[in-house]
Amino acid sequence: MSHDWLLVETLGHEPTVVAQGARTVNLIPISSLLRRNPHLMAIQTAISETVRGGSGLSSITPKNDCVIRTEVVAMSDGRIHGVQMWIGAADEEPPPRPMVGSLVWDLSAGTATDTVESLEIGGWDPAKEPTHDRTFADDLPRRDLNPHEAEVISMLIKPEAGVTICSTWDVTDYRGEQITIGFVARSMAESDDDDTERLVCRAMNWRSVREGRTVQDDVLAQRILAGLAQPGVHRALVDPEHWMLVKWLDDPVPFFDWRAGMSSEDAIHPNDRAAALEMAAGFGTGAVSAVLRVVARDGGWTPVHVTVHRIELREGVNAGLAELRLPTPTEIEEARLDEREPLPEETRSRSRRNGKR
Repeated sequence: MSHDWLLVETLGHEPTVVAQGARTVNLIPISSLLRRNPHLMAIQTAISETVRGGSGLSSITPKNDCVIRTEVVAMSDGRIHGVQMWIGAADEEPPPRPMVGSLVWDLSAGTATDTVESLEIGGWDPAKEPTHDRTFADDLPRRDLNPHEAEVISMLIKPEAGVTICSTWDVTDYRGEQITIGFVARSMAESDDDDTERLVCRAMNWRSVREGRTVQDDVLAQRILAGLAQPGVHRALVDPEHWMLVKWLDDPVPFFDWRAGMSSEDAIHPNDRAAALEMAAGFGTGAVSAVLRVVARDGGWTPVHVTVHRIELREGVNAGLAELRLPTPTEIEEARLDEREPLPEETRSRSRRNGKR
């Protein structure tokens, strides 16, 4: 076998290899990848003991001819996502161990939690980005289009347990440099301390190498995206059921608190929630638009013109392509904001129940 570090995901029924050195490997069971390796049983034991013990180890193979070294990849909540493993001659030094990050998306609450490593690997500035209470739009690459993002966004919009994704994508980091990121994600049901069940996606990421696509493909995709841009309009993909911002296709809007979003009841003016419900009801038949007052950056309210187009990510999963901009004086006048009234209590209660993930 190659003397690269292997990254093994350990959240499934069997440890699976997702990276060999910097090369992404698509969830190959370690028993299949190393089926001819005479040390397979010792390697499997070392991985199991590492997960059980929660820390790395160094062990000698039965014939004393090789050393197995392991390190854990753990989330900030203590859950181990994977193990990095290297095997080589007892007198051989392993190559530098690749950095691996871990992160969790709470699919029930719509929030993301990162580690400093996952932020750095993902191209964010870890000195400026928070690790907790992030939105999905904070975690997904901005502006860049990636061929496998539809799978990831589908997981966020229509969450279900048992989905696994392992892939790479190319993004522009905060310094403006092009980087390739490998990642593996697995959705699963977990119980909180009070036995409340929630659906989460646990993931790891690492710096990978480009494979399978050409630079021209990426350039074409970015040109198409740039060609559809309009001054003053900020496009984003949203979850049409909760109006949750999932991914920015342009720079984020500067004129309202988009992290409060439009998915929280408190983020939309009480008198505009009926208009938001109308938009949600009409989304199934085509594009919808309205002027809504949402939370401003200073904590007040600011009117925003919202247009949402229906797009199909894959069969049975639809997203909304939202266009957000400041409304014109005429649009504000026609919206008759001062004449809107709050929803009846019964309707508000029903919308809260329907909006809960």
